[in-house]
Amino acid sequence: MQEAIGRAGTPINGGSAQSGSRVMVEARAVSKHFGSGEQVVKALDAVSVGIREGEFFTLLGPSGCGKTTLLRLIAGFEHPTAGAILLDGADISGLPPFRRPVNTVFQSYALFPHLTVAENIGFGLEMLGRPKAEIAETVAEMLQMVRMEAMRDRQTSQLSGGQQQRVALARALAPRPKVLLLDEPLSALDLKLRKEMQVELKRLQTETGITFVFVTHDQGEALAMSDRIAVMSEGNVLQVGSPTEIYEHPADHFVASFIGETNFLTAAVEGVDGGQVRLRLGGTLEVRAGLPDGMAPGPSVTVVVRPEHLRIADRDAGEGLPATVSDVVYLGTDTHYHLRLAGGEELFARVQNRPEGGEAWRVGDAVSAGFPPAAVRVLRD
Repeated sequence: MQEAIGRAGTPINGGSAQSGSRVMVEARAVSKHFGSGEQVVKALDAVSVGIREGEFFTLLGPSGCGKTTLLRLIAGFEHPTAGAILLDGADISGLPPFRRPVNTVFQSYALFPHLTVAENIGFGLEMLGRPKAEIAETVAEMLQMVRMEAMRDRQTSQLSGGQQQRVALARALAPRPKVLLLDEPLSALDLKLRKEMQVELKRLQTETGITFVFVTHDQGEALAMSDRIAVMSEGNVLQVGSPTEIYEHPADHFVASFIGETNFLTAAVEGVDGGQVRLRLGGTLEVRAGLPDGMAPGPSVTVVVRPEHLRIADRDAGEGLPATVSDVVYLGTDTHYHLRLAGGEELFARVQNRPEGGEAWRVGDAVSAGFPPAAVRVLRD
């Protein structure tokens, strides 16, 4: 289980340099308050997190969790109420945006409509006073990188949403910043294009080796692109880890519920034997993940099972919990089964459909719901 992080003095799991790694961006006990007195809003509450050089790092959470505020603090558009923002080991908290080796890609792209694609890409280099030959060479390199050489002389108003986003990325990457900040840049695209651009973003990050800090509320985007994810809620970072760690080993109820679909059940701890935990829930469940630190047999806990890990069998053949099928939803790639346990608890199972077919249950069928011990997580109730 991952350690929750966020408040000053709390251990940071994955938030500081590991052996052979280097922290490029660090938020050190950063707080940001808006307003004053009784009207004060605590957008960030003593958040500490480290982002490694050359990684694709995602700030993930619902609206109002503080992720965009943290991004704006790194960019220099806001300044912390307390704490410090470090870049490559240096405190940049007081520097204006134009003095930070950081660029930002905004949700709106903010392209110049009166300039061509090539002129948009070269604009920042011109403002930095780079030689014309260098600008021309860099623009050509960026056009090739985002695969838009044939459109260099077009006006940005003649481009599709995905093409405009590529131009915005090329313009931000052209000065070769140490860090690229991306504020929900895919949210305006349709679903198909959004998925295509996820692949493009990850490709660009891998090719350039630049540290990407990506803000989104979309769990699918975060899981698909990130090297590591910081899950945020109410101004705090609750967990930092790889997509696999976040999904398979959530630190608490919020992380488990926010990332993907999840079954939550309340059970009593019956005993612990050789690392196996026995839970009472209309039957005995074995759990290999162990109990949260400091927990002994007796109290109730929350059992977490992802729907794709739940196994359904005929009542007579299964060794799981007795259940009744209450609803069936066919979705092409898979079928969703809603089950009701004897005690009234609801479960949701996702079963992948296969060309040769397989077991198909109908509403009202008596089945058993199986829980593979390695797939069950236990959280404090």
